[in-house]
Amino acid sequence: MQTKALNTPEGINMGSVIVRLDRSFVEKGDFSALESLSGVTEVLPVFPSTPGKEELEKKHHLDCFYEVKLSEGTSPVAAASRLADLGAVLAIEYDKNLSADRRIEVVPADDIPLTKASSVLPFNDPRLPDQWHLVNGGAGDIARNNKAGADINVLEAWSLTAGDPSIIVAVVDEGVNYKHPDLAAAMWTDKDGNHGKNFVTNGPITWNNPEDTGHGSHCAGIIGAVNNNGIGISSVAGGSGKGDGVKIMSCQIFDGKTSTMASTARAIKYAGDNGASVISCSFGYSGAGFASDDAFVKYAGAEIEAVKYFEDCKNNSVLDGGIAVFSAGNNAEAYCNYPGAYRDFISVSAFAPDFLPASYTNYGYGSSIVAPGGDFVLGAKAGVLSCLNNDAGYGYMNGTSQACPHVSGIVALGLSYAKKLGKKFTREEFKSLLITSVNEMDSRLTGTRNSINLGQYRKLLGSGSIDTWKFLMAIEGTPSVIIKTGEDTRLSLSSFFGTGAQDFVTYLDIEVSDTAKQALGLETDPTITHGRLNIKATKSGCAKITIHAIGSGDRLGDGTNIGGMEITRDISIISRPVKSSNGGWL
Repeated sequence: MQTKALNTPEGINMGSVIVRLDRSFVEKGDFSALESLSGVTEVLPVFPSTPGKEELEKKHHLDCFYEVKLSEGTSPVAAASRLADLGAVLAIEYDKNLSADRRIEVVPADDIPLTKASSVLPFNDPRLPDQWHLVNGGAGDIARNNKAGADINVLEAWSLTAGDPSIIVAVVDEGVNYKHPDLAAAMWTDKDGNHGKNFVTNGPITWNNPEDTGHGSHCAGIIGAVNNNGIGISSVAGGSGKGDGVKIMSCQIFDGKTSTMASTARAIKYAGDNGASVISCSFGYSGAGFASDDAFVKYAGAEIEAVKYFEDCKNNSVLDGGIAVFSAGNNAEAYCNYPGAYRDFISVSAFAPDFLPASYTNYGYGSSIVAPGGDFVLGAKAGVLSCLNNDAGYGYMNGTSQACPHVSGIVALGLSYAKKLGKKFTREEFKSLLITSVNEMDSRLTGTRNSINLGQYRKLLGSGSIDTWKFLMAIEGTPSVIIKTGEDTRLSLSSFFGTGAQDFVTYLDIEVSDTAKQALGLETDPTITHGRLNIKATKSGCAKITIHAIGSGDRLGDGTNIGGMEITRDISIISRPVKSSNGGWL
């Protein structure tokens, strides 16, 4: 859901402006110079202070942002001019009204027949076979030109982890329906029984206003709807049916049509203060006049400092902070909307079931990565299936709003796996692992689609399409290689066993579990000849194999002989229907 912020009097909140004050002025606590200005009725802090977070708040100047309330009829432009004359005022921002993009389309799932259940799927949620974005076998009834493998490659990743309830994802959006049967058990709850907060009304979460679209519930369902509960849908990080999924916090910034930048900033700070490790932000500012990072910082300082504050909140055992994920925008433009376009944030563009860029997606400058967003131009089921606001409702939407929570869920899944392994990373290390765990897209960008020249997207779709299995392997430290399904493949082992892999390494055996054989459809066991692994996968899938070798010589040392050391390497094999010339990785 992209929003529009206008740098004109018609597009700003007429009731207030935001100022950043000099800290020495704030510490004096005397705001009479501001309150005495014509038209000013009240001066209030933008951010409530949280006990124990005072130093972090000061680091990001959150204690210096104030909302200057104006009397009815007072022009914010005139008030800003008067405020600018005060030496204590370092910066002024108009608190823009953010209008929800009415482009949102919803196709109720009840209007579309169920796809036949598949025995290879691990969860018993009846609509999982319709969720091509999670597991895409290429079924023709999903979408026109549906491509097998056009998904997030999560099927085998679920066998490693399906989530962790200590990992909280804040959905900064419309309110999430915490009574929905597929979401109720996934909701975060504070000590007072709240599942989040409505920052528009400063009250309880709502989702049943006439103009609410179900957007927040839809995004939440993609991330963490409860898996394997026998109803509805599956999700990226919704657990395995044992109460082991990630938790969803609802940070509501839309209550009907509009929100403001101030309420958005407060919602993001709340997420950091209350334990969230990820914020999933399917919104952005199109037409706001932000054409550079400097412009965004200048005119949206309170919001960007709130995100940076969130990133510095350490709410899990894996990272030194949190991860912020934003949608790229739905304007079909060669640039991404802010805040996601900011250089330190993750901005997500969208692809469709044909594994091509969605017709609406923003791309180019600011795009970090691509994930499933769906595209109704390919059919009703080509949208993304998730929860709606009515208690038993499900439906399809399409947009970078849907691509964003896929990445948010994958980040949460990665944090869950890293915690399970006892791994620790810096925030920047973790983001780098995510952004490089991809499949390239440029080799598919030839010809036209719906009269759009696909060549215009080349080198402009971030690092590529997100791959969950690769991401978990990167966290684990296991290298991944891609082979083409159905082809005899010979892989050089020199990158795993050194330059002597062909002539000087003695290989003992290849360990392949029954689970791995099933995942890859191995009809014959892999072999090694002349330093090359010979393998043929008959189906798309992912698995690890283990190769045992002797580090030097042709025998192992034992009690009676001098010999070499046994060395072992795990290798992740990814079998896909299409393999690019560079192996599908960066």
